[in-house]
Amino acid sequence: MELEVRHLRVLCTIADTGSLHRAARELGMAQPSLSTQLRRIEQTLGGQLFVRARTGCRPTPLGRAVLSRARPLVSELAALVTETRAAAARADGPQLRIGATASRAIPGWLRRLRACTPRTEPTLQMDVSANSLLRMVASGRFDMAFVHEVEGSPLRVPAGLCLRVLVEREPQFVCLAVDHPAAARPEVRLCDLAADRWMVDSTVDGEWDALCRVLRTAGLRPDMLHGDYLTAYSLAATGEVVTVSQPTARPRSDLAVRPLHGDPIGVRLLLAARSEEELDRGYAELEEAYWEAALQAPAYREWLGRTGTASTASTASTATTVDAATGTTGTTGTVDTVDPASARRPLPSPGALPRPDGRGGRRVAAG
Repeated sequence: MELEVRHLRVLCTIADTGSLHRAARELGMAQPSLSTQLRRIEQTLGGQLFVRARTGCRPTPLGRAVLSRARPLVSELAALVTETRAAAARADGPQLRIGATASRAIPGWLRRLRACTPRTEPTLQMDVSANSLLRMVASGRFDMAFVHEVEGSPLRVPAGLCLRVLVEREPQFVCLAVDHPAAARPEVRLCDLAADRWMVDSTVDGEWDALCRVLRTAGLRPDMLHGDYLTAYSLAATGEVVTVSQPTARPRSDLAVRPLHGDPIGVRLLLAARSEEELDRGYAELEEAYWEAALQAPAYREWLGRTGTASTASTASTATTVDAATGTTGTTGTVDTVDPASARRPLPSPGALPRPDGRGGRRVAAG
């Protein structure tokens, strides 16, 4: 077997994650396939590169020597691909390549982007994995990505990306059959669902682990089923399961969307790009679209009016820069924010509702 750059990337990923299991998830491979590939790489190089133990993988002296040469090569190739794709995109004319995890804000976001930049046609690719989307932004496949970071499962942000927080903590609600006894209440306690089975999409980064933690903390051990959320909603409508729901989801005639008591599950909503200038191309439109969707969701609108501290009617707020490595913060000046529903009636204006992030985008410098 001839050694290729993809093999070097495998070695770097194993070293970075410290685990064959985590590396396989990062690379989108099955763990047995990764183990087989690692053995072939070691046979080609003539020695063991990693010590496998129950606690994970760590490089051997030979492995460290190989990694010291592999990392610069992988990094240089990644930079070459990113720069080439960006140049090709510029040559093809103005466009805005967007990646996103699921959100009801996306249709309104695309509509606003088309309206404000009529010569630029935004393209969209959806993915359940926020980490995959961030890697694609870093590699130049996307210009920006709108992603969800599940509380307790930090995203692996590639070096060089700029992040801006749309919502610091969005509570996750529960979706259940409209005739479920708990649906009669405006707020559901986890103990109300003790006898129910849950269905969760385990391919969504951090989602399965977050729900398991919350249920364990509540002293519950319900049956947990794997499944995509389209299937989960269909089964929830018949009373077979209950499932986690974004608060912006609108209720159906056969489904109820309710907040969980104490808001035990939260996500952070982020926009990622390779520069602040690229973030500026889409952040304001995304913010408007998000709060439009929020106000159209009765349960979320009620939650917003019931919790937090009422925001002022001012349309300017101070943005904060957060260094992801050091945790230090600093003021970057005022950021104009737009009242996304000032003309909508009879819905209340977002200026009259508390926002989980206190209005305005918070910038996060990832390095």
